[in-house]
Amino acid sequence: MTRQTSQSSRVRSQKPRTAGGALAGLLGALAMSVIAGVLVTAAVTPVVALSGTATKSAVGIFESLPDHLDPGKLAEPSSIYATTADGTNVEMATFYDQDRETVKWDEISQFVKDAAVAEEDPRFYTHGGVDVIATARAVLQNAAGQNLSGASTITMQYVRNVLIQDAIAIPDKDEQKKAYQDAMRQDVDRKLKEMKYAISIEKKYPKDDILLGYLNIALYGRQIYGIQSAAKYYYNKDAKDLSLAESASLVAIVNNPSKLQIDVEENIPANTERRDKILNSMLTRGKITQAQYDEAVGTPVTPVITPRVQGCNVAEQNYGAGAFCDYVQRYIKADPNFGDTPTEREFNFSRGGYKIFTTLDLDMQAAGNEATRATVQPIIPGIMAGSASSSVEVGTGKVRAMVQNRPFNNAEDFLKEHPEYTTVNYNTDEELGGSSGFQVGSTFKPITLAEWIRTGHSVRDSVNVNSRSGVPLQSFAASCMPDGVYSYGTFDFSNDNEGTKGNQSVLTVIARSINGGIVSMQQKMDLCGTFETAKALGIHRASDLPVWTQEDVDQGATTQDQLGKTRVPTLNNDPRDLSMVPSNTYGGVDEIAPITMAAAYGAFAGDGTVCTPVPIQAIYDDDDKEVPFTKSECSQAIAPEVASGVAFALQNAVENGLAGHARSSTGIPHLAKTGTTDDVIDNWTVGASTKVATATWVGNSDPFCADPANPATCARVSTMGFGGLMTADQTIWPAIMNTADAKYGGDAFPQPSADSVRQTMVTVPDVKGKSIDEATGMLTQLGFTVNPGGEVDSSVAEGLSARTDPDAGSSLGLGSAVTLYSSNGRASKVPDGLVGQSGNAAKAALNDAGFGDVEFSCGTGSKANPKSNKVTSVSPDSGSEANTSGTITLTLACSKKG
Repeated sequence: MTRQTSQSSRVRSQKPRTAGGALAGLLGALAMSVIAGVLVTAAVTPVVALSGTATKSAVGIFESLPDHLDPGKLAEPSSIYATTADGTNVEMATFYDQDRETVKWDEISQFVKDAAVAEEDPRFYTHGGVDVIATARAVLQNAAGQNLSGASTITMQYVRNVLIQDAIAIPDKDEQKKAYQDAMRQDVDRKLKEMKYAISIEKKYPKDDILLGYLNIALYGRQIYGIQSAAKYYYNKDAKDLSLAESASLVAIVNNPSKLQIDVEENIPANTERRDKILNSMLTRGKITQAQYDEAVGTPVTPVITPRVQGCNVAEQNYGAGAFCDYVQRYIKADPNFGDTPTEREFNFSRGGYKIFTTLDLDMQAAGNEATRATVQPIIPGIMAGSASSSVEVGTGKVRAMVQNRPFNNAEDFLKEHPEYTTVNYNTDEELGGSSGFQVGSTFKPITLAEWIRTGHSVRDSVNVNSRSGVPLQSFAASCMPDGVYSYGTFDFSNDNEGTKGNQSVLTVIARSINGGIVSMQQKMDLCGTFETAKALGIHRASDLPVWTQEDVDQGATTQDQLGKTRVPTLNNDPRDLSMVPSNTYGGVDEIAPITMAAAYGAFAGDGTVCTPVPIQAIYDDDDKEVPFTKSECSQAIAPEVASGVAFALQNAVENGLAGHARSSTGIPHLAKTGTTDDVIDNWTVGASTKVATATWVGNSDPFCADPANPATCARVSTMGFGGLMTADQTIWPAIMNTADAKYGGDAFPQPSADSVRQTMVTVPDVKGKSIDEATGMLTQLGFTVNPGGEVDSSVAEGLSARTDPDAGSSLGLGSAVTLYSSNGRASKVPDGLVGQSGNAAKAALNDAGFGDVEFSCGTGSKANPKSNKVTSVSPDSGSEANTSGTITLTLACSKKG
């Protein structure tokens, strides 16, 4: 009765048909009638069926249609997983265009299968894909002006759904729309195509497979596809566990999802009505008993709506890993393995049914989150505070942790109400998270140290560490620049640690982070070489944005579009190359991502091998076949002996320097370097064990604007005035690394090469009588730092070199300081051979040498007689030089009083 009522109302609502329309309907009915009869036979014996002449023209229409349909793969959600300590894979997030989980035959309740067949296609197991009886009925309906609904078998409905899915699977939006409209056509041609495809499908697949395909492909409302996802969404259970009433309720939805889906309360009565109709069909066809029917009909439709929330916000909520999840998603969307264009990659990602197993260590992630969010609040009045930490596995590049102080969320409405959340990942380059990076301060010093060791120097060499003004820019060799030097002019710099002065070993320079020492080191090397080493280590700017310079700051720039047009030089004029300026060798203008610094330090701990960061362990498709993706690329950035030398110096920085907070709580060897930028805007700790490298940044995520409407009030703020903010990295980094140590352990760093730690001894040359410039050149060429000592009494001509301290012939460590004294020309050599002469004879010799003031004293006795007493000593000593206007004292062996 229900079917007749709905058909009657549908007829009444239609406009009267014209004579032409009626004729067309009649012709269509005749064609369909002929073909329907042919199809009965074609499904069984196609050769015989198509040999008759009576049906030749009708069959010709049918033969012109394509006869093969490949169901292909259905769109399924892609999910991102992490692995727990006990090896369990947990789903962190899922992404989909269609929420579908394909299941097998025995994973679906028999009630569902029986309900679908009983209501949609009672003769499913007996026809060959086309139900002639139903088709004939549909033909008569079409002739009467009604559409062709009701003629479709389950196989034909499956065919139609496949065509729709094929259309949706086209990435090009225009082509997709065209194919979708074609699949949704309600005409004879479309129905004939479905019939022929259905026959082809029936010949190729068993009936149960077809029914299974139908149940997995069907739409159950919204983005819910397939019986398993429908069961989970509407009743929070698996399809195999559905009751009779629930099964019929879900099968009912397929008929008209928007009006029968039971997550809309107003739809419940209509769904209940159709459910009961389906139950009646099952009873009529003997699929259920009267008792089962009565119980099911008496059960109200009571859904348990359980949405499958998609996106990285779920990973943030459950694991504090929203930013990492977003990084994984962007990593895949940048991977050409998943499509030729970003649009195609995103399309495939959301439909591919990929199981993406990540490299994330949930224990390290939890430790990092706890420490970060306890020390750096997401909102701090007066400063746009930020913190980010990335950990990578040494030798593989696997990303083990990625945390930040501001939790991740990309829902616009949510962000409006929760300003503590952000869409930006502070750990990565701009294209992989939206951040432009941060100035790295003194954590760049180890790169300069690596070049120092690579060019044959030792960490025990000494360099001048003093702050200086007016340093000539041309004192920095730069072979890749036009004149072979960096530039002309001068620059000034100062040390944060002014308590350490003079000449110090490079070990001390690194341990105490002394800018002056790095400047002195760079003056002995090629600036281009240092930045080539940085490039080999994978260090690059996090974005293409122009570099901030001091000139920009001085001119009051607060936004990128206010920066000057003249940019600093780089190696290859690549916007991601570092700024090749002397100040950058000890931590200057470039803004770099934490994950980049972690990877670079991994090379110091890993024999010089640097690996590009990778967040993915493996990817499998819905058939559990491995899917190719862009893996980490490892390369020999620096020689192992260079890496071991750097590791030696950075381990010393932990044990004897400013990075003491980086000591392991379990005794695992660590190397580390701290970094602080001007005005304490940014604070860093970067370091590693032989297993894991971690970079932690704390500072300004953005300029703070006292008046957001006035850019002139925006500035980056010192972290000094905000409690423990400036030292928060000293809490976060150890928390992550101590957890890593407990899980992965760590070995002793390789012993440094003898060359990198040797104490090179150099003999001070004799420069007496040389010009000051010549003497300075001789000393500098041997690696000494020359300090002026002023004038001293000397017998050489005025203005020439008089002596050095230490004296000529002394053995000093390479790079040691030597003081050079110039002559005032007012000295003469005290004659030799004075001892043993009489006092008067010695005095005469002194007078002849130019010394006019000679005194006598008694060494023994008390009565001096210069005429006869002999000289026992001379002051100043014979052979030394003394000012001729000074006094020479002759000590005599005097007589006793008589």
